[in-house]
Amino acid sequence: MTQQNIALRTEGLSKSWGAFAANSDVSLTFAKGARHALIGPNGAGKTTFINLLTGGFLPSSGKVYLGDQDITQLPQHKRVQRGMTRTFQINTLFAGMTVLESVVLAICERRGLHSVWYKTVEKHTDVVDEAMALLTTLKLSAEANSITRSLAYGKQRLVEIALALATKPSILLLDEPAAGIPQAESKELFEVIAQLPRDVTVVFIEHDMGLVFRFADRITVLVGGKVLTEGTPAEIAADPRVKEVYLGEAEHA
Repeated sequence: MTQQNIALRTEGLSKSWGAFAANSDVSLTFAKGARHALIGPNGAGKTTFINLLTGGFLPSSGKVYLGDQDITQLPQHKRVQRGMTRTFQINTLFAGMTVLESVVLAICERRGLHSVWYKTVEKHTDVVDEAMALLTTLKLSAEANSITRSLAYGKQRLVEIALALATKPSILLLDEPAAGIPQAESKELFEVIAQLPRDVTVVFIEHDMGLVFRFADRITVLVGGKVLTEGTPAEIAADPRVKEVYLGEAEHA
């Protein structure tokens, strides 16, 4: 993979708390436009790794590169400004606001229009237009004027993704986006994610192997904080080590 095709990479990334090593010497490369899944048993270090990518944690050793830029020491908000954003396992929405209001607020924040929200958005129709276009992309336009907390949980997760996309990321990190969502809704959620433009690289953690093998084009398996293997869905499905440490467990969970 050439440097021009690399969206994000790590070199020897490690994180320890005392004697406990959450991640050990993780070196991964994420291609521009990829749909790259991180899988592994509970305690494999997946969420810690996402936190290292986004600046939630600083590594004990190793490097994080956004393209060719070393961002290892950058704080989270600076990484967002450079195009990296994430969602969380625990939903963190503006529950009492409408869907449109939430997305408009996020866009105003990105544009530096901090005072607009406290006055009026009527003079900023371009902000509202951008918000509606984003909601249409995520199949949320019908819910634009609904209060966020009134939505089904799967729709709330889509709103969370809308808020992340409002930052105009080049890299979107999703931590178990389908967690707690009924199967039919999680399938719909991932179909929307799959249709995001390819100028957005998507890295996601997911335990539902059906979703992973359907929507990922690259899969990394973490076990005990280390990379066990990486490959295409077909390669991962055929790997006996993966079947032994994870897929068999997932099938019987």
